[in-house]
Amino acid sequence: MLRVYRTDLHIHTCLSPCAELDMTPARVVSAALEEGLDIIAVTDHNTAENIQPAVEAAAGLTVIPGMELTTAEEVHILALFPDMDPLMRLQEIVYKDLPSTDDERILHEQVVVNERDEVVRFNDRVLMDATGMGVEEAIGIIHGLGGISVACHIDRDAFGIVAQLGFIPESLDFDALEISFRTGRERASKMFGPYSGYTWITSSDAHHVADIGRAATEFTMREASFDEIVLALAGEGGRGVRF
Repeated sequence: MLRVYRTDLHIHTCLSPCAELDMTPARVVSAALEEGLDIIAVTDHNTAENIQPAVEAAAGLTVIPGMELTTAEEVHILALFPDMDPLMRLQEIVYKDLPSTDDERILHEQVVVNERDEVVRFNDRVLMDATGMGVEEAIGIIHGLGGISVACHIDRDAFGIVAQLGFIPESLDFDALEISFRTGRERASKMFGPYSGYTWITSSDAHHVADIGRAATEFTMREASFDEIVLALAGEGGRGVRF
């Protein structure tokens, strides 16, 4: 039987340099449950080291492993996966472009914690840097690892593909486009009508606990799972997506 799942597929933790330190995996999960979310994706910038603690803390909530990847063009892409293994392989690829450093550009603590919110260590890479992967290459790698790719906040002036490239090339095989919480569906339809052939979602892009769930997408599916999300994005078998 199909049912509606309230979903927020773009949430950061304290590992992202732009997120608040109280955005620990356990607190993210707790806040998501309080907001009535059924599914979230934890998507830190260019890293996945806080995902497993979120999965382990997520009683009553489905956590999709993910990453917000920065391409060579400084376009942000959500990479979402069915489990941790392919995500960690993507992290290995990304980390080759983001070596350990004492670079002064690390302006904020990038905190790796466990499921009990205990600090494990501090990440010493410049996680906000661009990788060496172009957009098309990044999408190919994500798909090759069995994941789905979503163009982040295409309505934003910074790090959105439209702002960075001027348009979305037809050759790019995105599984969905994300509209930020700042832009409603009606306005987005006027702004991005040429891209209506893609499935659109909205997400909170939360960097603060209070922001979790401020924008969410309704997925009509059989169960709260990655495989069902894939089918819903493709509109198969009565499944669908709405915001």
